[in-house]
Amino acid sequence: MKTRILTVCIHNSARSQMAEELLRKELGETAEVLSAGIEPGSLNPAVVELLKEDGIDIEGKGTKSVFELQAAGRAFDYVIAVCDPEAAEKCPIFPAEKQRLHWPFPDPSQATGTMEEKIAAIRPIKDQIHKKVSEFCAELRSGAAPE
Repeated sequence: MKTRILTVCIHNSARSQMAEELLRKELGETAEVLSAGIEPGSLNPAVVELLKEDGIDIEGKGTKSVFELQAAGRAFDYVIAVCDPEAAEKCPIFPAEKQRLHWPFPDPSQATGTMEEKIAAIRPIKDQIHKKVSEFCAELRSGAAPE
């Protein structure tokens, strides 16, 4: 049976999308990974470009509402909130069958400037998410309770 993982943030436009895709890439067919937000927006174009560096193409992908998943009766083993500490009180709550986790990352929507400047500002956030995803996946594979 596949491990079911949901990553959530406010708009489902950057952090949760990066976490979803990096988890999917690392876990492959052993997991079902989705992302959603409390106020779905549109994909952050700089995030789309950054993920291409990892061989991940999400161009044209839509965002999802955590409430639609909840209404559909979707269940997840792990629900991972990736909101920044300042937005923690607005970060969506979704029940997890095994564990709810909070990985606070800065908000990429705060990046300004040209596309290149935004990519440069968001790259360290993607690298932080990638590091946390790798740690989580290693714990999951070892049978330890991921944090």
